[in-house]
Amino acid sequence: MKIQVVRTQFGTDATNGLVFIDGQFECYSLEDQYQAVKVMHETCIPEGEYKVKLRTVGGFNERYTKKYPTFHRGMLWLQDVPGFEYILIHQGNTDEHTSGCLIVGNTQQDLDVNFNGMVGSSADAYKKLYKKVSAAILTDENVTIEYSKVNLEGSTESCCECKKIDNIEDTVKRIESKLKLSKLIK
Repeated sequence: MKIQVVRTQFGTDATNGLVFIDGQFECYSLEDQYQAVKVMHETCIPEGEYKVKLRTVGGFNERYTKKYPTFHRGMLWLQDVPGFEYILIHQGNTDEHTSGCLIVGNTQQDLDVNFNGMVGSSADAYKKLYKKVSAAILTDENVTIEYSKVNLEGSTESCCECKKIDNIEDTVKRIESKLKLSKLIK
């Protein structure tokens, strides 16, 4: 299984994007502050591809085990991310939640001029994504997550000054098509 995070909006306070599983749009995403230089707990996850495993210890795992006792089997944990010890995928919008994590949500709230972003319905998006990803991990399927950027025209070239994308549905369709095409080429 391949999870892809395509970042669409950058600012000093938030990095928003789209999450795809095997080329299909899954949900929106939010990361912590974006800066040119990676600083643990202060900037977004470096571009690249990382393995995903389940982490069965720690405070987040304890809280999620109580919150979701019927399906939680460990936190979705990105492996070997430069500058970070524990990158987790989960829900929420507070500074505590977003520091060093990827937050997922069903809606993307409008971003203000300072790019203070958030995701809505994050628990629903998390449950849907978690069930798919954890099932793959528990059956020993190789699960990876890849981070990339997209400019306003939809290419995956780097951009530091992305602006708000007005028509997110068209952008999702365009990116899905590119992801499917690149999968066929490989």
